[in-house]
Amino acid sequence: MTDRTFHFTLGPVQGFVAQARRTRDFWAGSFLLSWLAGAAMQTVIVQDRTIVFPTADQDYLAWLRGERKGKRPRQGGIPNRFKVTVNDQFQPALVEQAVRKAWRAVAEKVWEKDLKRHCERYPDSRVIWDRQINGFWEIAWCIGDDDSLLDRRKNWRTQIPPAEAGVKCSVMAGWQELSGLPAKTLETFWKPLRQDCGRDFADDEALCAIAFVKRRFPHYFEQVEAKMPGGWTLHGWSVNPRTPSTLDLAAAPWLAQAVRHESEAALLRLHEAAKSLFSEGDSGIDRLRCVKDAYRERSGLTRLNSSALFAHVLDNKKECPDQTAVREMKKALKALQRQESPTPFYAILLMDGDSLGALLRNQDHQLKIPKALEHFTRAVPDIVDRYNGFLIYAGGDDVLALLPLEDALQCAAAVRQVYLDAFGAQGLQSTISAAVEYAHVKMPLTRILGDAHKLLDEVAKDERGRDALAVRVWKPGGKALEWAMPWEWALDGAEVKLSQLAAQFARDDATVKGKEADRFSSKFFYKIRERFDLLNPPRCKSGQPEESAIFNESDALSLLAVDYLASGVNEGREPKLKIKDAEEILRPLLQQCRPVTRDPEEQDENKKFTSSQRLEVDGALLIRFLAHKGVERS
Repeated sequence: MTDRTFHFTLGPVQGFVAQARRTRDFWAGSFLLSWLAGAAMQTVIVQDRTIVFPTADQDYLAWLRGERKGKRPRQGGIPNRFKVTVNDQFQPALVEQAVRKAWRAVAEKVWEKDLKRHCERYPDSRVIWDRQINGFWEIAWCIGDDDSLLDRRKNWRTQIPPAEAGVKCSVMAGWQELSGLPAKTLETFWKPLRQDCGRDFADDEALCAIAFVKRRFPHYFEQVEAKMPGGWTLHGWSVNPRTPSTLDLAAAPWLAQAVRHESEAALLRLHEAAKSLFSEGDSGIDRLRCVKDAYRERSGLTRLNSSALFAHVLDNKKECPDQTAVREMKKALKALQRQESPTPFYAILLMDGDSLGALLRNQDHQLKIPKALEHFTRAVPDIVDRYNGFLIYAGGDDVLALLPLEDALQCAAAVRQVYLDAFGAQGLQSTISAAVEYAHVKMPLTRILGDAHKLLDEVAKDERGRDALAVRVWKPGGKALEWAMPWEWALDGAEVKLSQLAAQFARDDATVKGKEADRFSSKFFYKIRERFDLLNPPRCKSGQPEESAIFNESDALSLLAVDYLASGVNEGREPKLKIKDAEEILRPLLQQCRPVTRDPEEQDENKKFTSSQRLEVDGALLIRFLAHKGVERS
């Protein structure tokens, strides 16, 4: 009896996870995908087989079996792809059947609770529901020892999505919304549902079956139970449907500081005013560490809905029709001792191991790599929580998290260090790259999620040579800037240099007295693009070597130092900065503005990195963005 390798994958990952209008959709897609992959793994295990790669999370699988011990899983942690050593008695068809049965079990629970009675008058809805639920998942498996077999199998594209007519889903492009009604009469179906489901649906949303399950399953997941192929029973468990919104993530550090430092009277007034505008019921801001800890220190306060903290929401009469309540909220905000409003930006962090496939091809590493990844995956949730984030997924070498603007870069650095340590403990060397997307709360979430993968793959990995950090900033008008750097150049010990520089410039602003305090250092940044154009070598034609810079490094630094002092940074400052002081401040800034490429194949440390002679202004503008937390100041 010859043992062979069973390869399994479940998708579409991007089609299920990244098509999201809310952070809750984002989390729900990742959570359900992981739960379904766990059902597949458990069906392998009951056939007396052991997962070869990656290591199966036994605590997670125990919850799947209904053994409710230890910490309840809160986010996805089971990869959608794995491989198993099998024999001739192994039944691969049972694994696929398990996934489809698990999906139907959770979907049917949602139908029974939310739609069964409502859809008695709309018989087409059940037809649409069954077509979409039964036709969504792309499951591929093969048996053989060649690791490329599964990718070749996926290329067959035997899963053909069902034809979809009618009005399309508001969240998942291409899928028909559930009612099957003409556009003019959709409200007869959706308005009563929205009333029954509270704030789970926006007034303009009409969802397909897949998006409906993602939106509503948290309310019923604990009730899910199903007999599975292989003779075991699948279970759900209680999950918290309150997920931090993009507004929650943006406002969290500001609110935590307010709760800690404002007077009791001012805080009570703020919370009462916020409650008169928005229910606190679906707010998830207190799931973020800084806010949770702040409220724990101030008894008598309950969380507020962060929507009430933003001027663009308060000024929207559709969202806030009660103008009397709006005026009271604005007065309550003005009465606080806060000099700044909450930033309207939050961050998405996406991380992925570099060239792990090449490492896996070494037979000596086959047992060590799963152990390293298991240690890494277990450590990530606490790191993200420590940096006030909300973890969407951590499994294998992948991490996906949502964070406040202030914490994203340092969280990425901390996750990278744990990854290096986990592999180092096994005597292995492996690196991990990161993409950080800073997005304005008005930007469509789906667009930013899709771009994060491109930023990671095309910029951090391909352009910078892997083991790198790449950052983009998105404002309501579109992409504002982009910066990337190999980790070894981006870090000063455990600290991200950009964060250090942003803190330095923020302190500079604070030392200048008077109402014009911020304008002076900002003036330097506004002129920096013009100065870089002067200092940079002429742009070379495609394929030609880079021309030499007109000014050497020392001259460029001196010229910018003169500009910096002329920008007004010495106004109100004692003692005054001198030219050498300005050069010392600007030297690390210029280092972060010169693109650096890593050669992953080069072993000589002196030749491993190639630094451009060009200065890219986006590095400086990113420092300014971080120092000002994305807020433009006049």
